[in-house]
Amino acid sequence: MLASRVGAAVFLLLVTTVNGLHFYLDANEKRCFIEELPSDTAVEGHYKALEWNDQAREYVLQPELGILVEVEEMETGENVVKTRGPPEGQFTFTSHDAGDHSICLSTNYTSWFSSTHVKLYLDIIVGTVKPDIEQDRSHVSELASKVRDLNQKLEDIRREQQYQREREIDFRNLSEATNSRAVWYSLMQIVVLVLTCTWQLKHLKRFFQDRS
Repeated sequence: MLASRVGAAVFLLLVTTVNGLHFYLDANEKRCFIEELPSDTAVEGHYKALEWNDQAREYVLQPELGILVEVEEMETGENVVKTRGPPEGQFTFTSHDAGDHSICLSTNYTSWFSSTHVKLYLDIIVGTVKPDIEQDRSHVSELASKVRDLNQKLEDIRREQQYQREREIDFRNLSEATNSRAVWYSLMQIVVLVLTCTWQLKHLKRFFQDRS
C-alpha cells in the first residue's frame, strides 16, 4: 500500500494528470472523490452541471443552479476550498501537505422534497509540483559559482596566452638582433678579407719589384 502511494506521488511529480468523468446528482446529495496529492501541488477542476428538464426531456443548463465545491485535507481536516459557483465553472487550489484530499460537490438546492436530477461533468487536472524557491536559489548560487570558476579559468588562459605572445615577441626581437649581428659579422669578414688580399697583393708586388 505504501509503495503504491509513493509510486503515485512520484508519478504526479513527473507529469500532469487529467481525470475526466461524469456522474448524476440528486438534490441534497453530496458526491465526494478522494485524490492523493503530493505537497505543494496545483490542482484545477472544471465542472459543468446540467439539470433534467421534464418538458424538453433532456438535461439542460439552468442559470439558477449552483454548485458547491468543498476540498478538505483528510489527514488534517483543513478546508482548502469551500466555494459556490455557477452551473459551469472551475476551481483551483494548491495542496499544503501530501496525502489524500476529499473533493466534494453538491447543488444549492436544499428542499428535501425536490426531485431535481443533475448530470455533472468533472475534469480534475493535477499539475506538477510548485517550484521550490529555496532550492532554485541554491541551484542558482551553485550555477553562479561554476560560472565564476569558469571565468577564472578563462582569465588564467587569457593571461597565459598574453605571456606566450610576449615571449614570442621577445624571441622574434632576439632572432632579428641575432640575424642583424650575423649580417654585420659577415660584412666585417668580407672587409677584412678584402683588406688582407689587397695588402698581400701589394706586398707580393713590392717583393717581385725588389727582386728584379
